[in-house]
Amino acid sequence: MTCKLDAGAIAEYLEQTPQFFEDHAELLGKIKLSSALGGRTLSLQERQMEILRQKIKTMEMRLAELTRLAQENYAISEKFQQWTRALLLARSDVDLPHALVDGLKTLFSVPHAALRLWQVAPEFSHTWFAAPVSKDVRLFAGSLHAPFCGWNNEYEAATWFDDNPTIQSIAMLPLRVGAAPDVFGMLVLGSADPQRFTADMATDFLVNIGTTSSAALTCLLE
Repeated sequence: MTCKLDAGAIAEYLEQTPQFFEDHAELLGKIKLSSALGGRTLSLQERQMEILRQKIKTMEMRLAELTRLAQENYAISEKFQQWTRALLLARSDVDLPHALVDGLKTLFSVPHAALRLWQVAPEFSHTWFAAPVSKDVRLFAGSLHAPFCGWNNEYEAATWFDDNPTIQSIAMLPLRVGAAPDVFGMLVLGSADPQRFTADMATDFLVNIGTTSSAALTCLLE
């Protein structure tokens, strides 16, 4: 009488008997498996090597991706340090907003950047960065607890850029002192590329720009 073997029982037996193929090493060369690459027939040893090569290739690709991300993050940190240094080297309070905006455009390749402050000291009330803004803009800025990124839906802030460009995507960064609820201004970045600033993008770096800008610009407040 022939006993029909159950595949699950065989698998369980082999799992519980790891020395099986050590005791029957000749079977390693006899067992044939199909390959996922080209449908070839391979021995068990060859199949194991193939799987190992695929795992190594996957790990190499992952390592290359991590290396690329590390290089990008290092480049960003270097640019951020240069930008912060430019703020510290500003010769006067009036030069500071220029250094801030120009540095963002130059170092970070931001096509358009603008700044508005609405609680400036009287001696700065005539400056470009203290130009009037509507009550709606102030309310909107005050409602932001993180940078806003997305399509330009004809936002008033998109009209602040000097060269009157076509803005498809925009980032708006509220400026406040520390964790204070009151906002004293807004930094705006714009691009003709609709994918430059998107609603689903990470904003950690923009938060750092906003907090650094806020700290630097407090010297202009009343």
